[in-house]
Amino acid sequence: MTALATYAHVRDLAMNLTLRELKGKYKRSVLGWSWSLLNPLATALIFTMVFKVFFQAGTPLGRPSGLSNFPLWLLCGLLPWNYLANSLNGATESLVANANLIKKVYFPRQVLVVANVASWMVPLLVEFGVLAVLLLAFGNFVLPWLPMVLVLILLQTGFVLGIGMVLGAANVYFRDVKHLIGILLQAFFYATPIVYPLDVVPEQATLFGLDLPVRSLYRLNPMVPMVEAFRDVLYDLRFPPLGDLLYVAAWGLGCMAVGLVVFSRLEPRLAEEL
Repeated sequence: MTALATYAHVRDLAMNLTLRELKGKYKRSVLGWSWSLLNPLATALIFTMVFKVFFQAGTPLGRPSGLSNFPLWLLCGLLPWNYLANSLNGATESLVANANLIKKVYFPRQVLVVANVASWMVPLLVEFGVLAVLLLAFGNFVLPWLPMVLVLILLQTGFVLGIGMVLGAANVYFRDVKHLIGILLQAFFYATPIVYPLDVVPEQATLFGLDLPVRSLYRLNPMVPMVEAFRDVLYDLRFPPLGDLLYVAAWGLGCMAVGLVVFSRLEPRLAEEL
């Protein structure tokens, strides 16, 4: 609570740092902010070619929307995943990249992580806006569900911020963290139903001679109900299960609390380590 109260006094600094991140993100780029749209669209096109053309994967049917479109189904899960991956990669490097600023003047260092995550939230909102237009063009009337999308983004942001604070502080002490996070995110990607539906995960499976409840273990991954909630709202046009929302909210609040505690313990020696 003390950290949150302190942060309330540096809102202007957080805003300026966020604007700096946004301006520098596509600096000296010809296409500029168009890349924030081209990257997910290109990724969706590649995965569509691989899974629909090469592997002949079926297209999930939206219930009750009736929509059947693999690229749109894929984008509903890919956009929140990209937000997670980009934010965690940026948060991991945020303190090291601002070493000179940290060593010159005191301010709550958490602001650097917050500004980095916020700079990825702006493109996410633009991308979801474009996705909403595409869904409307294909007959999915998503407008009444957009407020729920904002709620899900806020829940995911709490989750991302908490982990980002831990990773950012840890990377100052152990520079291996920035290399490790790439490997972990790659494994995390395929452990989340982004390019395949949740139905393909078996209920039971035998691994190393043990009969395991694979789907129950799989659903412990907080990004599973998160991605499914975005698809429920945008693709299926239905309210996500309350249990999934409570689970995601618990992860978001828990990660924020842990992130603030860990960061406050590691913050006193950040300038010295940098």
